[in-house]
Amino acid sequence: MTDTNHANTYHTPKTFPLTEKALRELTKKYPTPFHIYDEKLIRENFRRLREAFAWAPDFREHFAVKATPNPYIVELLAKDGAGTDCSSIAELYISEAAGVTGEKIMLTSNDTPAKEFRKALELGAIINLDDITHIEYIERNAGLPEVVSFRYNPADIMNDGNDIIGRPAEAKYGLTREQIFDAYKICLDKGIKRFGLHTMIASNERKASTFVYTARIMFELAAQIKDKLGIKFEFINLGGGVGIPYRPDESPVDLKAVGEGIKNLYHEILVPVGLGDIRLAMESGRAITGSAGWLVSTVLHKKDTYKNYVGLDSCMSDLMRPALYGAYHHITVVGKENMPCTETYDVTGSLCENNDKFAIDRNLPPIDIGDLLIIHDTGAHGHAMGFNYNGKLRSAELLIRENGEVEMIRRAETLNDYFATLNFPNGRIKLNA
Repeated sequence: MTDTNHANTYHTPKTFPLTEKALRELTKKYPTPFHIYDEKLIRENFRRLREAFAWAPDFREHFAVKATPNPYIVELLAKDGAGTDCSSIAELYISEAAGVTGEKIMLTSNDTPAKEFRKALELGAIINLDDITHIEYIERNAGLPEVVSFRYNPADIMNDGNDIIGRPAEAKYGLTREQIFDAYKICLDKGIKRFGLHTMIASNERKASTFVYTARIMFELAAQIKDKLGIKFEFINLGGGVGIPYRPDESPVDLKAVGEGIKNLYHEILVPVGLGDIRLAMESGRAITGSAGWLVSTVLHKKDTYKNYVGLDSCMSDLMRPALYGAYHHITVVGKENMPCTETYDVTGSLCENNDKFAIDRNLPPIDIGDLLIIHDTGAHGHAMGFNYNGKLRSAELLIRENGEVEMIRRAETLNDYFATLNFPNGRIKLNA
């Protein structure tokens, strides 16, 4: 089914790994809404990224746990060689539970409390500091790490951005060019001998040239720091931000072109200055799990007023991106994939917020109460961004294993979960829900 609001200059098929019969049987065991992921596709996406950098010495993907923070997902990627990119203590514990420890973990700090630094050090993780003042903070509160990296914000030479990450010059992340030289000098004076370099300046970007340009910035910076301070970096983390085609008429990132372009710069900039053995790393999340996840919902209500509305049993607490960013997610009506899109609907949830909409003025086939809707490309930053406003409960997560079996990897929340942290003035309430 094609969304007729957009011309198909490029076609990225929007498919679902289960048949209609299999999905309907599944909903008898696991009521909607739920997020469901495809193990085979996740592993294929990871392999494509890894193959693009097969030329690079000991290339490492630190999977961005924030995208899909579930130890089952992290574990299956770890078995294929992935590490993790963490930004909280919960993500560190998820990494540990999935068997990822040591320098395969990278903690990128962001107003990080001391206990999170201490946990990262306990696990032997690489510490990636976000500000020059964090050197003194981590030394005082947790101790200096063996390996230090700093996040660079190249705002002076890259001022493009998008709605998700914003313009680098206005972003809260990273050190300025002047600060980063000073920061490495401070660490050298403190006796630290092992270093990395990091940046993250794109999000959901599909132009190969952006990633190649990012590599140029970072390679030139590494060469200049080596020349001035004598630091021979062990790794350069180029960040993530590899986008996916959310719309059927969008093209995927040409990962082969990304890899080849960065390879050319590696030999042009790093090799001549004696940095030809630097390990490259990335921290992709969306590129690995985004297209391998779907939100499955049931139509509860239809409403015809000034517009035609379709109300689902899910809401923006299950998928925040459309409300937060105005993001597009393709929608399939199960069993009506080949029907013409003759109706126009706003597809909504039940929150007391008018922006609780998965789609606005979306052309779809005629929809009936009880229909199943599949919202595509929710495998990253979907369930992960869930919340409990209005007392809404977060849905289950399911995983389709490569052998076809479906496993529940996170149960749906219950009212008992929601009330677990409350102290009721008259004692516990009795739940019959």
